[in-house]
Amino acid sequence: MKSSREIMEILEAYDLTGSYRAAAELAGCDHHTVARYVKMRAAGQAPEQRKHRERAIDAYLPKIEELVVRSRGKIRADVVHKRIVAMGFAGGERTTRRTVAEAKAQYRLGRHRIYRPWVVEPGLWLQWDWGTGPLIGGRQTTLWCAWLAWSRFRVVIPVWDKTLPTIVACLDTTLRRIGGVPAYALTDNEKTVTAEHVAGIAVRNAEIVEVAKHYGMTIRTCVPADPESKGGSEATVRIAKADLVPTEVNLLGEYRTFAQLETACREFCQQVNARVHRLSRRVPEQMLAEERARLHPLPASAFTAAFGTTRRVNWDCTISVEGVRYSVPHRLVDTRVWARFHGDELIVTAVADDGTAAEVARHPRGNAGTPVIDPAHYPPRPDKDADRTPKATNPEEAAFLVLGPGAASWLSEAAAAGTRRIRAKMAAAVALAKLHSPSAVDRALGTAAISGRFAEADLLSILDYQARRAGAEPTRPGEDHSLQPGTSAWAAFGTAVPAHAEPALPAPADHDENLI
Repeated sequence: MKSSREIMEILEAYDLTGSYRAAAELAGCDHHTVARYVKMRAAGQAPEQRKHRERAIDAYLPKIEELVVRSRGKIRADVVHKRIVAMGFAGGERTTRRTVAEAKAQYRLGRHRIYRPWVVEPGLWLQWDWGTGPLIGGRQTTLWCAWLAWSRFRVVIPVWDKTLPTIVACLDTTLRRIGGVPAYALTDNEKTVTAEHVAGIAVRNAEIVEVAKHYGMTIRTCVPADPESKGGSEATVRIAKADLVPTEVNLLGEYRTFAQLETACREFCQQVNARVHRLSRRVPEQMLAEERARLHPLPASAFTAAFGTTRRVNWDCTISVEGVRYSVPHRLVDTRVWARFHGDELIVTAVADDGTAAEVARHPRGNAGTPVIDPAHYPPRPDKDADRTPKATNPEEAAFLVLGPGAASWLSEAAAAGTRRIRAKMAAAVALAKLHSPSAVDRALGTAAISGRFAEADLLSILDYQARRAGAEPTRPGEDHSLQPGTSAWAAFGTAVPAHAEPALPAPADHDENLI
């Protein structure tokens, strides 16, 4: 089969030469081919139209068309070939495949879906969908992709899951970036939005209905298994994944942290919303400024489900999330707070009686069995050391403790060491304070506490030693001699030794000299 260009070249060569053979030589084909195309042109027939020739498979065309219609154009050519071979067809499978493809094309002709252009109005429709995000630390992320239909304004937010608190948080963030609330929001039939279908009617999740009432919008869902009914958000997902998920096409590097992915999503939104859209020929940010006049006002506070799930604050000022305890300010003890994960952080929110919400704690994600505690969430601890300070309960104890801090230290250390006859030794120290100065006895008691000497005569011995050595310089070892062995034995290390000679042993160190 010649192409249209080749046919025109053949006819042009014939018009130039007026000879079949000369035209065939110029066009590089057979002269019979030139004659056929010239006669077809003279008869008023289209040169590219070929006359149908009888084929061996034509006798089986009714059966092939029947099988294609019964399968709604989905049957495989190899299955058809087996059927017609059993009926007597002797041709090859290639012929069958070509014929089945022609039959399927004829079947689809007139049965394909007809699309009507969607003429959107400002302030009416918001669509959202989910896309598979990149891996971060071996954990799969998800991309929330929202699209305002009239202005083509896009919002992409990375999340870890698709639970209802996450959906509400993403929806609230999207509406606040847009600056208003549209009349409708279109999404897919997930369990967080559609609980079930009854007689083809979608039954809404009661919690998502409360969310829609809070923001003053209506949530709609597309027809099940029909992504073409929300093509705008599908295109947003496709574009976001192409620019944000590392692949061999874009050669993006891996994201080490969730914060890096958040930054990339913000930069992506700024880029696509600031450039001219292919269809509208306008910048989405500029169109959004016009569309805000048709949007409903936002409520002052977000829906409480956007803050996460509720948790009761225990008496130890902690809440439990996924088996991990996280601290919250002590003033919230025995109250309810909301907790949700955002990236690698846990955000705890408290809602006051007037409905105002405020973040009260933020922690990094913890591991089970290891509490995550912020000391600032607890009041100042009382001085526990005061409970361990000796306090006199009778005159004898008062007379001993009045000697000074050394006496108190001696009593604490002696008690910890399990010293016997502590009271008698305390009375002996008070008696020694009458012979010596109280400060000298207190100093001796402090020394005894440090050195752990609590025997009967230890205090008197220390007191006598300190009295005799009062004002004397402390004795320090000199640098002339050392207990360290000398290094002279290693002087011959590495030198050659005759084969018949005995290896010399290192000379013993002169310990007597070192001990002098």
